[in-house]
Amino acid sequence: MFSFLFAFKNFEKNFRFFAPFSLFATLFFLILTIPAIINSPLDYQQSNAVKIMYVHVPAAWMSLIIYTLMAMFNISAFVWKNPFFYLIARAIAPVGAMFTFITLATGSIWGKPIWGAWWVWDARLTSVLILFFLYLGYIILLNSFDDLHKGEKIAAIISIVGFINVPLIKFSVEYWNSLHQPASILRSGGISIHSTMLYPLLLTFGLYFSYFIFISLIKVKSEILLKKRR
Repeated sequence: MFSFLFAFKNFEKNFRFFAPFSLFATLFFLILTIPAIINSPLDYQQSNAVKIMYVHVPAAWMSLIIYTLMAMFNISAFVWKNPFFYLIARAIAPVGAMFTFITLATGSIWGKPIWGAWWVWDARLTSVLILFFLYLGYIILLNSFDDLHKGEKIAAIISIVGFINVPLIKFSVEYWNSLHQPASILRSGGISIHSTMLYPLLLTFGLYFSYFIFISLIKVKSEILLKKRR
């Protein structure tokens, strides 16, 4: 899907359709998400604090999805020698960093009333912090070389090696002692969260994903124009 969406020879055509479509989808999901979160039930232990989950969890999903895509585009750039893949990876990296920051910030806010601490150095939190630094390191490396192509290659290697952190984040609560609760949706035993809470979660994910597509298309378009001026 992403290869088709961002294919260079079709990009202008795809942009004219998918940019307004993804913007419309973002607004559509936003209209549905806000009342769904407001009207979602309170948790018997966490009360209103549970509603932070609807911002936190989909942001965490997005941070992992975008990093995986970034690594895949960089691998594709190496394999097929196509610089357009480097350009896409460069464009989506700041969006991934933003979602990772949201994950860390909302996790800290959620953790204070539940755990009694803003931060603990457990496996899940530490590995997500490492993910944030991987995003920042990738972005900094891209802009640290006069030779843009050299910077893209070095940054790409870092992003590909750093991908090992993605499964570590996913399985950290299963293989190490952690205050963080285990997965409630993507788990071998099936979904364990009630549908009244699952619905707002999925709506927020739809909102985030639509926003990601829209912003990514805009950023890729900007990167193309910037590259033409150089």
